[in-house]
Amino acid sequence: MEQLIHITVNGTKEEARVPAGMTLLEFLRERLYLTGAKEGCGSGECGACTVILDGKAVTSCLVLAVEADGKEVWTVEGEASDGKLSAIQQAFIDEGAVQCGFCTPGMIMSARALLMRNPHPNDDEILEAMSGNLCRCTGYEPILAAVRRAAQQESEDVQDER
Repeated sequence: MEQLIHITVNGTKEEARVPAGMTLLEFLRERLYLTGAKEGCGSGECGACTVILDGKAVTSCLVLAVEADGKEVWTVEGEASDGKLSAIQQAFIDEGAVQCGFCTPGMIMSARALLMRNPHPNDDEILEAMSGNLCRCTGYEPILAAVRRAAQQESEDVQDER
């Protein structure tokens, strides 16, 4: 059985008929060809599929597409603007927090959700926000440094706009 859903993804309104059991991750990857979010574990443990759903970081492998009906989703593909990386993306590069890259989109989306609700997080808040994301390559110090750097850069960007 299929259901019609209306969902806004990275600012674009989408309408689709989806099977009742299709996950948001499958919808994003298979219907919209947004492949940044990855299926690592399929059980919500690794964070590789993290996206932002109505302002909160969620593991999209555990959310049904029908549950996102009428909601707003942001994926890593929505981070860059006009061909320019976001402060978070650039900070991950600058701090060496990217190696194989498999977990990076989920990490970036968890960091984005954190900075949306708390633009000046301390280290404990960053660690808590990133605790649902596993990385086997970088270790976690570069990731912590990247989120710190992104918070600082975004704060400076806001002040420059004033």
